[in-house]
Amino acid sequence: MNKNDYIIRSEKAEDYREVEYLVRESFWNVYRPGCSEHYVIHVLRKDPAFVKELDFVMEQSGRLIGQNMFMKTIIESDDGRMIPVLTMGPICIAPELKRKGCGKVLLDYSLGKAAELGFGAVLFEGNIGFYGKCGFTYAREFEIRYHDLPEDADDSFFLCKELIPGYLDGITGVYQTPQGYYVDDVDVEKFDKLFPPKEKLKLPEQIF
Repeated sequence: MNKNDYIIRSEKAEDYREVEYLVRESFWNVYRPGCSEHYVIHVLRKDPAFVKELDFVMEQSGRLIGQNMFMKTIIESDDGRMIPVLTMGPICIAPELKRKGCGKVLLDYSLGKAAELGFGAVLFEGNIGFYGKCGFTYAREFEIRYHDLPEDADDSFFLCKELIPGYLDGITGVYQTPQGYYVDDVDVEKFDKLFPPKEKLKLPEQIF
């Protein structure tokens, strides 16, 4: 993607509905029939853990084509310490621009800004096939466990990237997802009625 084709900037209040519409279009019928991510981002902006300085949109020819955001959270270390880390998302690119390099550009930029602000590591749920290209690896390699996940369960979705080399050295423990990500389906449905109707489809590749 040519650098002259886009800008990445902070999200503004006047962007909120357009961003929510973009997130809805990007996630619709991907992981479940319909989606909840547009409501999640609506809720997270008001959460105390939301990092306003790391709330970005990608713009091309005056149109929003991508977004990413971060939340503060912790690792509950096995030795009793609470280790500050970030989690990420929703992150999305307009559906017609996926697999064209836009997502990696946006992700690399936002991770760089997080590092500049002094955050030590990012942990979140994602696909190693894509996020591995941006330096993520399995969180198990850092001996960090996903909360409430049985020991024998597949944890290949749980990824980590150190922003400060060695930040997680000597740390083992349990990662906690911020509570703001857990939204009620009833609230999602109510919020979704503010947008144009879309058909919910049950597809084979969905995970929910």
